[in-house]
Amino acid sequence: MYKKLLFLVSLFAVAIIANAQSDNIEAMLKKIEAVSGVEKLEKADTTRSYYLMKFRQQLVPGDESKGTFEQRVMLGHRGYDRPVVVVTEGYGADYAFNNPRYMEELTSILDANIIFVEYRYFSGSTPQPCNWEYLTVANSMTDYHNIITAFKKFYTKKWATTGISKGGSTSMFFRAYYPDDVDVTVPYVGPLSCAVEDGRHESFLERVSTKEKRDAVRNYQYLLFERKEQLMPLFDAYCAEQGYTFRAPSSEIYDLCVLEYQFSFWQWGAPIDNIPTSEASDDEVFAYFVKMCSPDYFSATTKIGSFFVQAVKDFGYYGYNADPFVKYINPADIEGYLKKVMLPAEFADVVFDDTNHRKVTDFYTENDPEAIFIYGEWDPWTASGVTWLSERGKENVNVFIVPDGSHSARIANLPPAQREKVLELLDKWMDFR
Repeated sequence: MYKKLLFLVSLFAVAIIANAQSDNIEAMLKKIEAVSGVEKLEKADTTRSYYLMKFRQQLVPGDESKGTFEQRVMLGHRGYDRPVVVVTEGYGADYAFNNPRYMEELTSILDANIIFVEYRYFSGSTPQPCNWEYLTVANSMTDYHNIITAFKKFYTKKWATTGISKGGSTSMFFRAYYPDDVDVTVPYVGPLSCAVEDGRHESFLERVSTKEKRDAVRNYQYLLFERKEQLMPLFDAYCAEQGYTFRAPSSEIYDLCVLEYQFSFWQWGAPIDNIPTSEASDDEVFAYFVKMCSPDYFSATTKIGSFFVQAVKDFGYYGYNADPFVKYINPADIEGYLKKVMLPAEFADVVFDDTNHRKVTDFYTENDPEAIFIYGEWDPWTASGVTWLSERGKENVNVFIVPDGSHSARIANLPPAQREKVLELLDKWMDFR
């Protein structure tokens, strides 16, 4: 009876502490003028209290007359005595906001508070009306600056930013735009592109991995072109069934998917043994094709259309090497495919602005911020990464490459010695142990 009573008292005490903490956090959020629509989230992580909110931002920083929008932000409060990790997501954040078990790697390592920010013009952070003029890297960097500035009044320990892929690039960019806002930057697999078709990916893919594996990928592409006549009815039927619509004839979309396959294969580190050979049936060849390179990527209604807008404006992208396939396609028809196929006609005359590329390159060339860059050895995005920084002899900028790694390269899958080095740096810079 005594033990049961003690257990009930303990539960009651925990509930009181949890409610008090909840009241404390909600009071903190109410003090931030730009915050509204606070919603408490139920997450499996019981060590943090999670809140989803809207943060009012100006479409053009410093010019209220251009309008405002609401940016979605998630706070996972661990404690005021803990560091803060800001996840600079490059796209929409539904996968993190709606997943009760979501946990980001750096936050877990540091046992930190997490502030997860959805990128402007994606998902629930899309302005209405959607004026594309204001979707720029510079404007988005100010979004993160405003959020960090607001929360720094309450969280006084060390701060870090991190992100994956475009989010990793965003983390990298942010340090260049606002170098004093955070203590540490940890971008994963983030490119720093210099043009709409950057130009470095094509040659990278011609020397990635081993010749035997590259040949297996290339031979499958040849197979897809050679069987195009038989596979096109399957392709058209599949697209119709899925409801995909395109800005170009489906035959051209098929060709782009064949070219994209090479990039996609190495980006995600797919098994070589799964590639169909010439002995496979049309159904087997096609099933693998759409699994590895779904045509919805080129669809007019793609969910990441905002990214393609930014890619042609100031973020950049990649091109394809069509020369090995001149028997089947005209390489000249492939040039400029991003504007032709993936964007409305209004973007046809947009000229790429390389200001961001130059600003970020200059910053990391001339400075030595506490930063840890993670890349995968075989990931095509590594071609446009900042791996060149490893040759500059900097004390604080560190580049780690996962051997044979893909776009899924993380601290956890680094070789043991490199992983321990990362943890030592984080311990030194973030005071988390």
